[in-house]
Amino acid sequence: MKLLPGAAVLCVLLSGCTGLFHSSARPDQTYYLRAPGGAPAPPATATAVEPGTRGSLRVEQAVSGPGLDSSHIMLVQADHRMNFYAGSRWPGTAPQVIGALAVETLRASGAWDSVQDSTSPFPANYLLHITLRRFDADYGGSAAAPEVHVLLDCTIGRRAGREVVASFMAQGTATAAADRMSDVVAAFEQATAAALTSMSQQAGEAVSAHAGHTDASVR
Repeated sequence: MKLLPGAAVLCVLLSGCTGLFHSSARPDQTYYLRAPGGAPAPPATATAVEPGTRGSLRVEQAVSGPGLDSSHIMLVQADHRMNFYAGSRWPGTAPQVIGALAVETLRASGAWDSVQDSTSPFPANYLLHITLRRFDADYGGSAAAPEVHVLLDCTIGRRAGREVVASFMAQGTATAAADRMSDVVAAFEQATAAALTSMSQQAGEAVSAHAGHTDASVR
């Protein structure tokens, strides 16, 4: 009988502790982006049109500028302050999202015999390196809704000898229909699609031109 008061106190403490593991905060919403539909292949040339001769491409793990290596959906305010939307995020860091979408876009273009990501064990003729310079919703303008900016700094080169073929920028912008999360994400998808389509076209054209120049110099 002497143990009962202690047992009662223990029960009260345990019931209080359970409240420490309970949160009324809403869970984060995770948003994903879709790759653009089949991006058009570069103009066919004698050096790049035949199947089996278009070359293979490996997309290296994308990297980002300061502040973008995060799964937060970033925004820039009028006074140049960088912030993020609370309770919303991407399924991975911004470089991971862009890298995966880049592989999908390049495969859909039909410009390559094969396109591999950075984890592939298979060798490739060409390497593509992407640095994400912008991936944010900009509130600096006069519009009520933000303008989304996506800017990709790309370098493509031959694996053999690490010869740089071309460096170029690919970008896309889109204004959200309203200052709502669903509209902001839709603008991200639109701007990302424009940047990735431009990236795919420029990469294919650069390799085609380089292959033609190489064949001409050999002859």
